[in-house]
Amino acid sequence: MNLETTPVFTKNYTSEKKIKVNRGGTRSSKTRSIAQLSVLWLMTGQISRTRKIPKGVWSTVRKFANTLDTTVIRDFEEELEKQNVFGLLKQNKTRRTYEYQGRMVEFFGADDDLKLRGAKRNILYINEGNELDFKTHFFQLLIRTEDDIFIDFNPDDDTIWINTEIEQKRFYEMGDVEVIVSTYKDNTFLPESLIKEIEYLERTDPEFWKIYGLGEYGKIHGLIFPDYVIVDSVPKDAQFIAHWLDWGFSNDPTSFGSVWRFNSELYFDELIYQSGLTNSDIIQRLHELGITKQQEIVADSAEPKSIEDLRRAGFRITPAKKGPDSVVKSIDTLRPLKKNITSRSVNTIKEFRVYRWLVDQTGNSINEPTDSNNHSIDGIRYVALNKLRGQSSGVYHIE
Repeated sequence: MNLETTPVFTKNYTSEKKIKVNRGGTRSSKTRSIAQLSVLWLMTGQISRTRKIPKGVWSTVRKFANTLDTTVIRDFEEELEKQNVFGLLKQNKTRRTYEYQGRMVEFFGADDDLKLRGAKRNILYINEGNELDFKTHFFQLLIRTEDDIFIDFNPDDDTIWINTEIEQKRFYEMGDVEVIVSTYKDNTFLPESLIKEIEYLERTDPEFWKIYGLGEYGKIHGLIFPDYVIVDSVPKDAQFIAHWLDWGFSNDPTSFGSVWRFNSELYFDELIYQSGLTNSDIIQRLHELGITKQQEIVADSAEPKSIEDLRRAGFRITPAKKGPDSVVKSIDTLRPLKKNITSRSVNTIKEFRVYRWLVDQTGNSINEPTDSNNHSIDGIRYVALNKLRGQSSGVYHIE
């Protein structure tokens, strides 16, 4: 096989420890590297430089099953395509399994209790491990895994079980843990434009730089929306408020989703989160999603030509009503309301986990939010500016 790998792949492939903890900053290639390793094992049985597991099961797990298709399965299938081996596999899309010569790679969510406590496996890969609970999820998976375990995550909380239970305890007591710390510098395929974006954090946001630039444990303080609930889906009888649309292209993704109300609570459902989309691409995606002209879209007013493109394509799109202090005003509108995010809204959840107030040179929060990791949140704010008024202790009306 002709794999285009980074040093992160090599470190995982040469490790003979049972548990490989991949702690890394953003875009360090840790997820892609483990996806490549899963393809290598599926096609050859090779799990490390010195070992083969000729038959068995590799389980790739995230917390929520409905996030698999747009994350780890996408990476896995892209590598299968690169290696031109898709046609050799027996695939079951319903079960999310891929088989070849007695080896199987399966994907499931830790929210599936039957799978979580089900059959044993040879190899386990936990993606975004900090989303899982130690006793409820990891322990159940651990005791059903015979051979290798891979875990990857961004270290945005130094109290996470991966640190306390695995790096600080098992590493010394069992001696079967290898911690592989990676950064964007390990990703030899990263474009210069993204390198500049990441290194910009070193000058502007030391806390984020420590976590997402250096892959070191940190603690995010001053969260703007610390309280939200992850739910399976929007309730069937919820009232539609509006769609959000935050434009992006090269480095920033286009974010599109919907805001709903049910029993005086808000629900956010991410539908598009992708970079490189032109206006024509966005229009096509909206048609594919079944967005109708009756459904209002509130978009960033900074791109009037883009708004006009979508309007001429038949969509009901309105610019966000920005003005003096509109960022803080929209945050103040949203903060007292109970907020729910659908589990498939992977990127939106990540933004809520890190969206915080900036700090001054003395370390005190100032009344200005960070201007990064906020594409969905900006879109949700646009809906708040245009559609939500009269907030008082969680009571509001929709315009």
